[in-house]
Amino acid sequence: MFDFKIYSPEEEVKLPLLKEHDVRLFIKRDDLIHPFISGNKWRKLKYNLEEAYKLNKKHLVSFGGAYSNHILALACAGAKFGFTTTGFIRGDHVSNEMLTMCKIFGMHLTFVDREIYKDKIKLYNQFFQLNDDSYFIDEGGAGKLAEMGCRGIIKELNKHYNYIFCAAGTGTTAAGIINELSNQNLQTKVNIVSVLKGYNLLSADINQLLETSCNYAVLHDYHFGGYAKTKPELIELIKYFASHTGILTDPVYTGKTLFAILDQVKTGEIEAGSNILMIHTGGVFGILGMLDKFK
Repeated sequence: MFDFKIYSPEEEVKLPLLKEHDVRLFIKRDDLIHPFISGNKWRKLKYNLEEAYKLNKKHLVSFGGAYSNHILALACAGAKFGFTTTGFIRGDHVSNEMLTMCKIFGMHLTFVDREIYKDKIKLYNQFFQLNDDSYFIDEGGAGKLAEMGCRGIIKELNKHYNYIFCAAGTGTTAAGIINELSNQNLQTKVNIVSVLKGYNLLSADINQLLETSCNYAVLHDYHFGGYAKTKPELIELIKYFASHTGILTDPVYTGKTLFAILDQVKTGEIEAGSNILMIHTGGVFGILGMLDKFK
């Protein structure tokens, strides 16, 4: 029921910096999977949807900010596969393009105080504990079922890469990538770009989802001030990359990943002759909340 054809090619991009340092960069275009259920959002939802269906649940409940790509993906997935949906939105009542699309897909939105929002289990139980039809999905789709879905990124690859770069908030996608690389005994160097400032527990979050102890690196220097924060040099790179490749990245996740890759190439952290894969985790609609920075 929840299988639809995945279209996520490995597309090579060519930039003068890459040629100068004799490296090749490929993008795993998960942003092309679906217009709204795109990137790792679909991968994180797939097994959650299967589990909800198996348990005969009819109503999906999750959490996110006012520009959450996960909330938008859930709203669309619910409509596509026959579930009703509720999104708990962090903060004051607002109206924007993302939330309007969620409502078009039939999602009910509930705005909650930021302090109350922190305890999502309590919040869910307050509204849905007595509702046998409801199914809890954590913020961003995080969790073991989501990690299993993200393993598909590696299962689909057509070639070997020396380096893989992926952005991380919860670390769920990163754990899926690392687990599958380990399953296939691939000696790929994994660099996880943390989009959170000063969040030193990211490795612990990832390790909780790993099946075996694995080597990977978390890069903490490319957050640009923290989650959903940015700086002019990041905006300029996103604009440059889009105008030279036709691929749009966002300032929250994928733009920071791209910046990290090119910076590591420039500083010689990436060996000459290497093939690099960047995971495009989709979510480009997040750029809507920052359009004023691109003027």
